[in-house]
Amino acid sequence: MQVTEEDGGRLNAFAKEPRMQVMEAGETSTSNSRLLLIGGGLLVLLLVGVAVGIS
Repeated sequence: MQVTEEDGGRLNAFAKEPRMQVMEAGETSTSNSRLLLIGGGLLVLLLVGVAVGIS
Protein backbone atom coordinates (compact mmCIF):
# COMPACT_ATOMS: atom_id res chain seq x y z
CA MET A 1 0.00 0.00 0.00
CA GLN A 2 1.42 3.38 -1.01
CA VAL A 3 1.33 6.06 1.70
CA THR A 4 1.80 9.79 1.06
CA GLU A 5 1.99 12.67 3.52
CA GLU A 6 -0.32 15.63 2.96
CA ASP A 7 0.31 19.30 3.88
CA GLY A 8 -1.09 19.06 7.40
CA GLY A 9 1.06 16.06 8.26
CA ARG A 10 -1.82 13.64 7.65
CA LEU A 11 -1.08 10.31 6.00
CA ASN A 12 -3.08 9.18 2.99
CA ALA A 13 -2.96 5.48 2.04
CA PHE A 14 -3.74 4.27 -1.48
CA ALA A 15 -4.61 0.64 -2.16
CA LYS A 16 -2.74 -1.22 -4.87
CA GLU A 17 -5.25 -1.62 -7.69
CA PRO A 18 -5.29 -4.60 -10.07
CA ARG A 19 -4.14 -4.11 -13.64
CA MET A 20 -6.87 -3.20 -16.13
CA GLN A 21 -7.79 -5.59 -18.92
CA VAL A 22 -8.70 -4.06 -22.27
CA MET A 23 -11.29 -6.04 -24.24
CA GLU A 24 -11.20 -5.98 -28.01
CA ALA A 25 -14.30 -4.95 -29.96
CA GLY A 26 -15.20 -8.54 -30.96
CA GLU A 27 -14.66 -10.12 -27.53
CA THR A 28 -17.63 -11.26 -25.50
CA SER A 29 -17.84 -11.77 -21.77
CA THR A 30 -17.39 -15.24 -20.39
CA SER A 31 -20.25 -17.61 -19.75
CA ASN A 32 -19.63 -17.29 -16.00
CA SER A 33 -20.41 -13.57 -16.17
CA ARG A 34 -23.59 -14.23 -18.11
CA LEU A 35 -24.64 -16.91 -15.60
CA LEU A 36 -23.99 -14.51 -12.73
CA LEU A 37 -26.11 -11.79 -14.38
CA ILE A 38 -29.01 -14.20 -15.00
CA GLY A 39 -28.80 -15.51 -11.43
CA GLY A 40 -28.76 -11.96 -10.05
CA GLY A 41 -31.80 -11.02 -12.13
CA LEU A 42 -33.71 -14.06 -10.89
CA LEU A 43 -32.78 -13.21 -7.31
CA VAL A 44 -34.09 -9.66 -7.73
CA LEU A 45 -37.36 -10.98 -9.20
CA LEU A 46 -37.69 -13.42 -6.30
CA LEU A 47 -37.11 -10.68 -3.74
CA VAL A 48 -39.68 -8.43 -5.42
CA GLY A 49 -42.16 -11.30 -5.37
CA VAL A 50 -41.55 -11.87 -1.66
CA ALA A 51 -41.98 -8.15 -0.95
CA VAL A 52 -45.27 -8.08 -2.87
CA GLY A 53 -46.42 -11.22 -1.07
CA ILE A 54 -45.70 -9.69 2.34
CA SER A 55 -47.47 -6.39 1.65
